[in-house]
Amino acid sequence: QVQLVESGGGLVQAGGSLRLSCAASGRTLSSYFAWFRQAPGKEREFVSRISRSGSGLYYADSVKGRFTISIDNANTVFLQMNSLKPEDTAVYYCASSFSSGLLPGEYNYWGQGTQVTVSS
Repeated sequence: QVQLVESGGGLVQAGGSLRLSCAASGRTLSSYFAWFRQAPGKEREFVSRISRSGSGLYYADSVKGRFTISIDNANTVFLQMNSLKPEDTAVYYCASSFSSGLLPGEYNYWGQGTQVTVSS
């Protein structure tokens, strides 16, 4: 079982920055961690992925060049979000998996989500 706890969401103006954190714990830690987001009325979408070793970085085209994913030795996953846009507004979820997929259904464990709101 893996537990994931997100933090760091909030309200920010367009062009601003936020840093999300995801603390992972449990007896069996997954091989990959990812961030997904879900805006009201929309399906959950992939944002970024990283392996437990810090390799295997992958970004959605919509965030490439603005968001950076990283992981530390304590298995905390970060998502640095710069140049935020109103369309980045969503609930952001941390997830973990033993596979390297990009679809929500491929992830076994999920955090509770943290709200990110970007005002114009």
